Amino acid sequence: MTTEKRRAPAGAAVLRGEITAAIRRAVMQELAAVGYGRLSIEAVARRAGVSKTAIYRRWRSKLDLVLDMVSAAAGKKVPMLDTGSLHGDVQLLLMVAAEALGHKLASQIIPDLLAEAARNPQIAETLQRTLHDYQVRIGELVIGQAVARGELPAGADPSAAIELIVGPIYWRLAISRAPLDADQLENMATAIVAALRIACTGLVEQDPAPLNAGPLTAPERHVAGT
Repeated sequence: MTTEKRRAPAGAAVLRGEITAAIRRAVMQELAAVGYGRLSIEAVARRAGVSKTAIYRRWRSKLDLVLDMVSAAAGKKVPMLDTGSLHGDVQLLLMVAAEALGHKLASQIIPDLLAEAARNPQIAETLQRTLHDYQVRIGELVIGQAVARGELPAGADPSAAIELIVGPIYWRLAISRAPLDADQLENMATAIVAALRIACTGLVEQDPAPLNAGPLTAPERHVAGT
């Protein structure tokens, strides 16, 4: 009987998950520290405690590495958003978004990647595609539940609706970088729900009142001309 010494597995067979995770963490930290323009494979390798070869086995370049990180972040499981009401779902979604945008690394990385996207079509395309896909999934969940409860009419556009939801908090935390407390967040949710009810009915000119609204108050009757 002949015996053969088996060769040790190589390439993809030895791509250990903990090393991949360490590299991804290092990329996030390096992006936050120096930005995309100054990010290098050497610096990522040092921070992750791995060789450059370990990185190049997984990604061909720093662009591929960063694009993969963006896609992985956008592809995360959609959080459970079912509080029993549209207002509750919107408020919970705003809380999740506020926590994500308020994260120290995210607050540094997101503006840098958006600026880089203006110069790099590949980054721009990946950001647009992944963010759009994530918005659609969230929108279908939140708006679909609201339609099922009778809070919004059938045919409401999930993609357009999610822009109404995410836009204000992104502007507040990522652009103007103004603080946002719990009361302000609740007020924001109330305003967004009112806007959603108007926008999704398609009756902005005919009837500006939200769905299921009660009788108009005296000031509202005066404004409405009644």
